[in-house]
Amino acid sequence: MKKIILIFIAIFSMAIARGQQFINSGLVEFEVRTNNHKIFGDGMWAEMAKERFPQFSTTYYTFLFENDKALYKFDRYDEKSKMPWGAEKEDDIWFNDYASGTYIDQKWVFDNTYLLTDSLLKIDWKMVPHETRDIAGFNCRKAVGIIFDSVYVFAFYTDEITISGGPMGINGLPGMILGITIPRMYTSWVATKVQITGIDTKKIVAPTKGKKKPGAELRETVKEATKDWGTWGQQAIWGIFL
Repeated sequence: MKKIILIFIAIFSMAIARGQQFINSGLVEFEVRTNNHKIFGDGMWAEMAKERFPQFSTTYYTFLFENDKALYKFDRYDEKSKMPWGAEKEDDIWFNDYASGTYIDQKWVFDNTYLLTDSLLKIDWKMVPHETRDIAGFNCRKAVGIIFDSVYVFAFYTDEITISGGPMGINGLPGMILGITIPRMYTSWVATKVQITGIDTKKIVAPTKGKKKPGAELRETVKEATKDWGTWGQQAIWGIFL
């Protein structure tokens, strides 16, 4: 009887192993939703802007990945909530190599396009036990991290997708990040679908357009230029170097 039970357990374990799929290439679509009225802040100008522009705007980005490399870039707007500025950011591209811990990004900054290189963000993550969420059909676990010294990131990731990445430069969890909220940026990134067939992973190549610049060097330049902007300066730095 004991031998039969052991055989049954072995067969059951093998069935579970076969049923669990691990994805190492594919394309994730992210819905990026921003609360514009929160970004406007307070004051007379802010109140005028709130009357003129929608409270929320939505943009869609794609994350194309294979093994340890990924390409994240703009896809399209939700035309009903499109803001009349920011079109220059449509050409921004994030190329991340998670194996080497480096990135090559194409970014529009202060009327110039730069080709930035540096190490990926180092994020101090803490897991949140027993809190999960279903995103795009995947069971995701929660983690909380800190970027730029004091900015909290609330993330949900799945270990069914093996790449340790996420939108923009967010990385460092044991699987793919499918949901992010950054309260101080009044923005969320949530995967709407994951496609694993019919994709062209040959498109995962580093951008080449722009003035070459170390990311850390340009960040110091931007910090100096925006030091008198208050919260607007902070938002600019986070938006450029995330």
